Amino acid sequence: MANEVFDVVIVGSGASGGWAAKQLTESGLKVAVLEAGRRLDPSTDFTEHKLAHDMPLRGSEHPPKAWRDEQPIQKLCYQCDEYAHELFVKDTEHPYTTAAGKPFQWIRGRHVGGKSIMWARQSYRLSDLDLKAASRDGWGVDWPITYAELAPYYDRVENFVGISGQAENLPQLPDSRFLPPMELTCGERMLQRTIKERFPGRLLTIGRTAVLTKALNGRPACHYCGPCGRGCSAGSYYSSPASTLPAADATGKLSLITNAVVSHVVLDDAGRCRSVAYVDRMTRAPREAFGKVVVLCASTLETTRILLNSSSSRAPNGLSNSSGVVGKYLMDHIMGSGAKGTLPVLKGIPDPRAHRPNGVYVPRFRNVTDPHPAFLRGYGYQGSAEVSKWAHAFAMPGFGASFKNAVRQRPWTIHLSGFGESLARVENRCEIDKDGRDAWGIPVLRFDMAFGDNEKKMIKDMADNAEEMLKAAGVQDIEREEDMAPPGLAIHEVGTARMGDDPKNSAVNRWQQSHDVRNLFLMDGSVYPSSACQNPTLTIMALASRACDYLVEQLRTGAV
Repeated sequence: MANEVFDVVIVGSGASGGWAAKQLTESGLKVAVLEAGRRLDPSTDFTEHKLAHDMPLRGSEHPPKAWRDEQPIQKLCYQCDEYAHELFVKDTEHPYTTAAGKPFQWIRGRHVGGKSIMWARQSYRLSDLDLKAASRDGWGVDWPITYAELAPYYDRVENFVGISGQAENLPQLPDSRFLPPMELTCGERMLQRTIKERFPGRLLTIGRTAVLTKALNGRPACHYCGPCGRGCSAGSYYSSPASTLPAADATGKLSLITNAVVSHVVLDDAGRCRSVAYVDRMTRAPREAFGKVVVLCASTLETTRILLNSSSSRAPNGLSNSSGVVGKYLMDHIMGSGAKGTLPVLKGIPDPRAHRPNGVYVPRFRNVTDPHPAFLRGYGYQGSAEVSKWAHAFAMPGFGASFKNAVRQRPWTIHLSGFGESLARVENRCEIDKDGRDAWGIPVLRFDMAFGDNEKKMIKDMADNAEEMLKAAGVQDIEREEDMAPPGLAIHEVGTARMGDDPKNSAVNRWQQSHDVRNLFLMDGSVYPSSACQNPTLTIMALASRACDYLVEQLRTGAV
């Protein structure tokens, strides 16, 4: 395989890489997928069915010092615990740097499937409110495509992946092609009713999630075991190893190359992509994968690092960067604000939907029709109402029947947590730190990013409205949360190689094809011109599907 030339070389095997591999191989193309990590074995690597007594540390939230030293950033993610920490990278092997006083928390997984193994699976479409936001409020640039152009590709992805949810007919949050929705809990129905009656223009709905509520394409419906972030042996939630990669492999056209740590893209004498250079993760030996077309699906920041490390005499500022925008306009959703409390009125009522792998969603209601006086764009809430977990029993006195009865009277808790749009600012960026190297000798990124006044005002509004809605629903012991998590921790980073019609201020065109190098495509969150406030994965996959259609036609006609 050393000198084999593939029709397409894809970098990354996660959500978009898996989709691109499926669609391109099913179109008859010979495809290589380069993955920096190893294959996972669900029987040994997934722990979703393990109980605390099955774990060496009994599920402790306080890892030993060796783990803390190796994963100081990764452990900040709520999913990186004793059960799942091996699904996250070792920060000691994957360093990066930040500007003084500007923390950035980069959460990563390197294995086949990438973060599609650990993601939270919330899946929401964008609308023209998002895609054409600049025309409404004057900030930034519009996307070069409309919702009408993207909608058929949302359909295509959803029909294969499976999204459960409830149709609501909202212009700002288009409905998907839904599988049956999961049920709301008693507490959620109380809040839903209150919002409908007391807050015009708002509603609460069940989360839209890439978890099957009925069998689809050979994958079984979810059996509600609960901790999805530890892996899903059944394949009931979307991950590329459970769905798209097997579909690609079934064509006989896929070559999956693991432990391939990509360093840069190599150009030929004509300035076209010739190959992708990588380092064997285990042996440190240099390798190349040759392709007629290169597709970067490495995730927003890894794709950016690859582009910037691909500098040459033809591309002194990095590949596909004649515009100078690569690495700039970095965005991540703001989070950390909201409110929580208890529902004493439900005390003693059991929760029949325990372990439901989903929460509720309050779609964006700010700047939908009337402009808000304090800030641009908007946010949505994610949350849940449920019976508190049994852990509280360890602090309770007593024994016997009276103790058991007291434990059963555990309180219902409820919370709403906001996720908001961050504006695209040229000063928020990442670049190559030429003094830093990762464990494979590849130059690392340096981040210079901070949220601005618009985001700070939005954070306050998130807390104000969450508190107001919970109070109206009779929630007690309300705790207001008005913190702002550092950039990166939402794990929704986008925007560093944005798409656009003008090569002077964008890296790729409306088909995610490089303006500078015709046989280079970017198919991950790097192409976002603005962040919207919805979780990005579903849109990234729909965009990839659209770009793949164009790529196949370009190859057919010899245009690339």
